[in-house]
Amino acid sequence: MTDYDLVFRARRAVLPSGEQPASVAVTDGRIAAVGPFDAPVRAARTVELGSDEVLLPGMVDTHVHVNEPGRTEWEGFASATRAAAAGGVTTIVDMPLNSVPPTVDVPALHTKRAVAAEKAYVDVGFWGGAVPGNVDELVALHEEGVFGFKCFLLDSGVPEFPPLTPADLVAYLTAIREFDGLMIVHAEDAGAIEHSPAAHGSGYGDFLRSRPRGAENTAIAHVIEAARWTGARVHILHLSSSDALPMIASAKRDGVRLTVETCPHYLVFDAEQIAAGATQFKCCPPIREPENRDLLWQGLADGTIDCVVSDHSPCTPELKQLDSGDFGVAWGGIAGLQVALPAVWTEASRRGFGLADVARWMSATPAALAGLDRKGGLVVGRDADLAVLAPDATFTVDAAQLRHRNPITPYAGRTLSGVVRSTWLRGEELVGDARRGRLLSRTDLPQPAVTGPVA
Repeated sequence: MTDYDLVFRARRAVLPSGEQPASVAVTDGRIAAVGPFDAPVRAARTVELGSDEVLLPGMVDTHVHVNEPGRTEWEGFASATRAAAAGGVTTIVDMPLNSVPPTVDVPALHTKRAVAAEKAYVDVGFWGGAVPGNVDELVALHEEGVFGFKCFLLDSGVPEFPPLTPADLVAYLTAIREFDGLMIVHAEDAGAIEHSPAAHGSGYGDFLRSRPRGAENTAIAHVIEAARWTGARVHILHLSSSDALPMIASAKRDGVRLTVETCPHYLVFDAEQIAAGATQFKCCPPIREPENRDLLWQGLADGTIDCVVSDHSPCTPELKQLDSGDFGVAWGGIAGLQVALPAVWTEASRRGFGLADVARWMSATPAALAGLDRKGGLVVGRDADLAVLAPDATFTVDAAQLRHRNPITPYAGRTLSGVVRSTWLRGEELVGDARRGRLLSRTDLPQPAVTGPVA
């Protein structure tokens, strides 16, 4: 009988094969064996989950704006990763903006890593940025270990991260195809939005009309065709328009190398719920109508949409214009990293989905998207990144009690199902001020070493 450092025994565990009773044994921070609940395992420590708890793989959130350095008053690595840990998220991948400098060259990446190194409560990876004039930086960033490159097709909202033109996009995809990189795209068409009514005032309907579905649909169509022409891998960020689902499904059937994400706020909220002046709900692309939300859920069910990630993009209270409630000038971004898992689970369970679906959308698939081979599943050889969830327990979101830097979130006051009881990173429980996170790089992730199942 093999001795292990730690064994979890769960009457409900979400494995790749589905939910079932299981024991999960850990050695040196990695999953060494997975077997029946009552497998005869010797370990230095045993954690037996309660009858109301489920053992999940740690969530992997590949869309987080940490904003440090440069805009640390908006968020920061310490607050963001602590919030992640509290929400069952064990790995985040940081976006190349809204930090200053943005991660558009190797020196900027080194700056960001130096800032993050001493502050990470969970594991952190990094996306690079694709902006006009930095095409020659992409190979170096790739070799330095970024997981891919983000671009905008319209104004990003910050001047130091300008958008690519449609011609730029084709050229940049051609460049990254040479080393099989990944381009992740904020897909809204600048021309369509320029010709839409300008957002102004407190009415959410006016803001919604300023970011029409057609702007997303047009941009996504162009991304698909550019990917088809170049053969590059592309990923559509934060899908909001359900109108785009048929062309996405068609492109996938055609073999275009395309993946797509959506976000909890598009799955939970709808435009009819948003009160006048409630700028905490402003994001781009916007939260749309109830029927649109229902079709996004259908896209998840049939696999057209691959994964769900937070797009955590907070700011200071002043930038949200809560006093004026003016959607035209408020910063657009949702703060929801800590509550993403219970928010999605609450709505998913209501619609008949299970925790295995949620774990696939929020852990396994995002990990695969970024090439994080040691994350995303209760699988022998992977990191022992785990979340213990009480799926039937409920809580009401108190923004002031969240670990985010600023107490602003559209989830405030909402009752959610799914209480994260504990989060474990490489077999160590994340409690108190112990910062156990590591910086992840595409170039130095070791491959899993498979041992065997519990006898």
